[in-house]
This record gives sequence, structure tokens and C-alpha cells, in this order.
Amino acid sequence: MLAGGAARRLGGQDKPGLTVGGRALIANVVGAGRDAGAARVIVVGPPRDDVPDVIFIRDQQQGPVAALACGLAQVRAPWVVLLAADLPFLRARQVSELLAAAADADGAVLTDDTGREQWLASCWRTATLTGALSRYAGSSLHGLLGPLAPRLVTVTAAAGEPPPWLDCDTPADLEHARRLAGQDDVPG
Repeated sequence: MLAGGAARRLGGQDKPGLTVGGRALIANVVGAGRDAGAARVIVVGPPRDDVPDVIFIRDQQQGPVAALACGLAQVRAPWVVLLAADLPFLRARQVSELLAAAADADGAVLTDDTGREQWLASCWRTATLTGALSRYAGSSLHGLLGPLAPRLVTVTAAAGEPPPWLDCDTPADLEHARRLAGQDDVPG
């Protein structure tokens, strides 16, 4: 999971620690991974006391591709699920759907309701991802992952649930997510 970066669009706040529906963003994503059967959770970002039993790798804020390479060096499993730490409505069901879709491919990526790939909600064969990283000199996740031709996974939210691809990059995104979660109070 990528949980680093400067959160510039959020005024430098601790984005993974922000809450939606009374739960920290990072805690929700870690929970989705664990509930889908993750044996180990590796977070590239600053260590946190509020998320137990996680392997933290220090993020040097060199961008998502560098952070991915840093975290991937710790992966021992044949599959890796790549998630952003700011997905308040991602559930184990969607993570499981990604894994199932990738079973006979090199990877799978969640798409939003417009068909756009959500690279930070994807899963990959570890060997495929490691090989692609060894040949890639750029800094774009799309540039790295797009050529791998992953299966596209279109999921729908259950009735009454917000979309699982909704992320919280800006104050407006965060406010929208909190409204969707029925959160009346808006903590910082």
C-alpha cells in the first residue's frame, strides 16, 4: 500500500490518518486487504502506531513508482495487491474481485464508472511487476502498468454504498466522502 507523499492538495495534512465514517483512511484500506486474505501488509509511508501488524517502509517521497519499487522489494508472495491509502469505501469484496480477475493474467486493475483505470487499486503477479520495474525508467504508474495489459475490473457498489474507487485527494473529495459516509462532524 502506498501511504506516503506530501498531500499538497490537502494542505500537507496526514492524509492516511484522516477519517471518513469514523475510521482512518489507512485503517480502512488495510482492513480491506486483510479481510481479502492478505498474509502480510506492507505500507510504504511513515510508521503509524494506529495500524498494528503492518510492515512499514520509509517513503523518500520520490513518487509512486519509486515507492512501489521500495515496497515490492519486501514482497515474498506470488501476488501483490497495490492500493492507495486514501480509499475510504474499498472493501475486501473488491480486492477479492481483482485477485479473481487476475488469476489467469498478469494483473487486474479496478476501473471507475467512466472506465478509467485506477492504478492504485490493482493486483499483479509479483514476478511480472518486478520485471516491469527493472525495465522502466519513468515515474508514471500508467507508464509502468499500462503496457502490462491487465484485466479491467468494473465493479459496482452495492445498493446504498459509495463507489470503492472514490479517493480523497482534495478537501472537496474528503468532504464529499464524509457526506457519503453520513458523517456530520468534519474533523481535520
